[in-house]
Amino acid sequence: MERKIRVLIVDDSALVRQVLAQGLALDPALEVLPPAADPFEARDRIQAYQPDVMTLDVEMPKMDGLKFLRRLMPQHPLPVVMVSSLTEKGKQVTLDCLEAGAVDFVHKPTTGLNGLNSMLGELRAKVRIASTANVSHWKDRRDQLYAHFGRQPATSFPDAARRLIAIGASTGGTEAIKAVITRLPADMPGIVIVQHMPAGFTKMFADRLNQLCAMSVKEARTGDRVVPGQVLIAPGGLQMRVARVDGQLIVNCNPGPTVSGHCPSVDVLLQSVARAAGAEATGVVLTGMGADGADGLLEMRRTGARTLAQDEASSVVFGMPRVAYERGGAERLLPIDQIGPALVRLAGEKRQ
Repeated sequence: MERKIRVLIVDDSALVRQVLAQGLALDPALEVLPPAADPFEARDRIQAYQPDVMTLDVEMPKMDGLKFLRRLMPQHPLPVVMVSSLTEKGKQVTLDCLEAGAVDFVHKPTTGLNGLNSMLGELRAKVRIASTANVSHWKDRRDQLYAHFGRQPATSFPDAARRLIAIGASTGGTEAIKAVITRLPADMPGIVIVQHMPAGFTKMFADRLNQLCAMSVKEARTGDRVVPGQVLIAPGGLQMRVARVDGQLIVNCNPGPTVSGHCPSVDVLLQSVARAAGAEATGVVLTGMGADGADGLLEMRRTGARTLAQDEASSVVFGMPRVAYERGGAERLLPIDQIGPALVRLAGEKRQ
C-alpha cells in the first residue's frame, strides 16, 4: 500500500485549522498531522512527524508566515503551500513567500460555502503537487538554483523587431521566470509570458519584475504591441494570444474556458505564437506540474521556431518540461542558469 502524503497545517485560528484539516482529509491520499497554532509549535511538529508538505498561514501574531519560512527553508527545506488573504498586503506577502521558497499558494475565500469548497479542492490538488516538489536547493541557503546570475551584456539584435520569445511556467515558475529574464539585456526581442496565477497577482508579479529587469515588464492588455525591450505577462483569469495585425505583433487578452486546465494557458499562448510568428519565434517551457505547454511548444517547433525546456535538476516540479521534451516540442533541456544566455544566442542567430 502506497504511503500517504503527510500534511502539517499551521494557522493561528482554531476554526481555520479544523476546516483545513477536514477539507484535506477528504483526499484518501493525504494524512493530516496534528496541526500547529504558530511557528514554534510547527517547529516541534516538523521534528516529531517529518511532514511531506506544510500549509502555512501568511498572517500570524507570534511570527508571521514569511519570517518563519525564511528561517525554515535554509535549515529544513520543506514543500510549503501558503494560505493567504486577498488583501493587498496579503498578496504582496504571498509573493514574498514564493521568493522565500514556498511552492504555491491558495487564497482564503471571500464568498460562502461554494467558495470554501472550491478553495479546499484547490488546496488538496496543490498539496499533492507540492509533495513532488524539489526544494533541496534551499538547504543552507545554497539557493543558486534561482540566484541572479548577472545580466548578459547588450548585443546587437538586428532582427529584434520581428522576433518573439514566448515563455510558460507553473509551480515554481515565479522564481524561474525571474532567474531567466533578469539576465537579459534591455534590447532583447519582445517577450510574452504565461505564469499560472489567479487574477490580482499577475500585475504585482509584473511590477516586481519590472524593478529587477533591464527590459520593461508589465501586465498585458489587449492591443499591446510585442516590441523589443518589453515583457508582457498574461493577466490572471484571461487567455492571452498573439496575433499579427498589419505586420505588427499584438496581444489579445480575453475571458475564455480553461485550456489544459488553466486560464491563462501556456498552450493557448504558444499555439497563437506558432501561427503569428512561426520560425521567428523562440519558445520556452519552465517548471510546473502537468502538460500545459507541451502541445503548443510542439506546434511552434513544427513551424520552425527554436524551443527549449528547463531540465529536471533545476525544476521545482519537472512535469511540464518533461512532457514538452518527451512529446518532441523541446529541442533540448537546459538548467535554469543557462536558459537566459541561450535566449540571447538564439535572438542573435540568422534564421531562414
